[in-house]
Amino acid sequence: MRKVIFIVTGLLFLAGTYLKADGVTFKASAPNAVVMGQQFQLTYTVNEEGAGGLRTPDLTDFDVLMGPTSSVSRSMQYINGKSSSSYSQTFTYVLMPKKEGTFNLGPATIKIKNSNYSSNSLVIKVLPPDKTAEAASSGSGGSQASSGSSNIGGDELFVRMNVSKRSVYEQEGFLVTFKLYSLYDAALNDVKFPEFEGFLAQDIELNPQWTLENYNGRNYRAVVIKQTVLYPQRSGKITIEGGKYDAVVRIRSKQRVRSIFDDFFDTYQDVKRVLTTAPVTIDVKPLPSGKPASFQGAVGSYTMKASISSDRIKTNEAVTINVTLSGNGNIKLAKNPVITFPNDFEVYDPKVDNNIKTTPSGTSGTKSIEYMAIPRYAGDFEIPAVQFSYFDPKDGSYKTLPSQPFKLHVEKGIGGENSSGPVISNFGTQESVKYLGQDIRYIKVSKPHFVSNKEIFFGSFMYIMAYVLIAVLFIVFFAIYRKQVKENANIALVRTKKANKIAVRRLKKAEKLLKERKKEEFYDEVLRAVWGYLSDKLNIPQANLTKDNVEAELMVFGVDKEVSDDFINILNTCEFARYAPSQASEAMEQLFKQTVNAIGKMENIIKKS
Repeated sequence: MRKVIFIVTGLLFLAGTYLKADGVTFKASAPNAVVMGQQFQLTYTVNEEGAGGLRTPDLTDFDVLMGPTSSVSRSMQYINGKSSSSYSQTFTYVLMPKKEGTFNLGPATIKIKNSNYSSNSLVIKVLPPDKTAEAASSGSGGSQASSGSSNIGGDELFVRMNVSKRSVYEQEGFLVTFKLYSLYDAALNDVKFPEFEGFLAQDIELNPQWTLENYNGRNYRAVVIKQTVLYPQRSGKITIEGGKYDAVVRIRSKQRVRSIFDDFFDTYQDVKRVLTTAPVTIDVKPLPSGKPASFQGAVGSYTMKASISSDRIKTNEAVTINVTLSGNGNIKLAKNPVITFPNDFEVYDPKVDNNIKTTPSGTSGTKSIEYMAIPRYAGDFEIPAVQFSYFDPKDGSYKTLPSQPFKLHVEKGIGGENSSGPVISNFGTQESVKYLGQDIRYIKVSKPHFVSNKEIFFGSFMYIMAYVLIAVLFIVFFAIYRKQVKENANIALVRTKKANKIAVRRLKKAEKLLKERKKEEFYDEVLRAVWGYLSDKLNIPQANLTKDNVEAELMVFGVDKEVSDDFINILNTCEFARYAPSQASEAMEQLFKQTVNAIGKMENIIKKS
């Protein structure tokens, strides 16, 4: 494959008959930050010929030293026998700021073939002059001596840990920013950020870019290396430990004798420095008293929408209630609102769909929850209103978002004669009886065979014992059936018996996630298995379960403190580890073994009692 690129100047104006860009682009560009007293360029670039009538925004805050100067660039290339061309025209202004501050430049407009096009707007920050510039230039050696020295001062290269809030409520998010400041070309090789112990961390995706920033009267090249939103998990004084950063700085080599060629052929050396950040202490205030009954730990600002799929259905048909939570806060950690369906409904686990993003302003997005249930009886039912409570740190108060109650009319469906009785499904099939053989039997003409009285089974002892055995088996099976019906009617007993089987099934899924090294899904599955097992064993709905009443109920159940502490430690480990920055596989395997052992101890205690 041959690729030939021709840069064509003003001699090829006829090249406009070749391929052109699909759309017109008109773009403005300028530095994000400049220093007071320094010149900079403001450029406008358009990719279509025939542009004219450029109108710039108000530039009264700047001195226009030159412009606009126009330049044209054309290019044509051939690739595999296909030709393409491009065109751009640039208008350049040279400006100098009149004062310090932040200035917004609105869009510029340009006219192309009787159509007007607008550019993007710009924000330019004018920084004050470097206070150390005059001192450095008047001192011995000036800035050149500083750049030629391998002794880099602490005010020339450092990392700052900036915390947006020093006093927050429990579960209230705040932003932590790590920024590198340098007077030289610098890079970081090995970075060790703090562990954020006592917090849940949500990292923000970054596209690092160097900018000019004035700090303590000095202008630095600065770049954000990490941004994290932290959610404190307990109240009190929590310290964010300092970090450690290995930096490499490229500086000009010091030369005693310089020649005219040294300005063209400078030599540089790499200097290594270890940078640290000072610890920061956060004052975490506990959530105030007076929590609503529907409060489950959500902190931030939220809205809620709830709807039902249909208000008229038939028995054995599914009905769904969709709840959408939107807002900013610890929405990823917020528990699902509790919906109380009628007792005769078969309820399934809710399906959750998260659309959440973490930005410097916090974690925000939507959390959609779908609750599904199937009514087994006909009649008119009312599903209570959905309630979601949260704590608003701005107002320092709890707020509750209620929905309207849902009225549902259930008509008799297929599967039952009586609308007020239970619906019984028969999954068997009926087979028609077929008589095989002949319709007419022929008369036997052979000699008859007579059977002795002693060989007749009817009326014999075995005949009577067969009836007795059938009667005994009927009584036994009937007793077993009655016992099963009675046990199935006791929902609490059924849940208690099936608790271990359900927990084992979920732990098998968690073991699979452990082997696949899916950390967050593993901890979610273990947490779900433990909460579900305790809910079934203690016969307490999961919505009413807390760590405090679990410990109290286990003591009433006859469980010793060692097993109770094991369950509480498992719950704490899962809640903290799901959003921790990193977890070793050994810790995940140890948690899995601890969970299996705790459930096994619980089952042994129940069997002994």
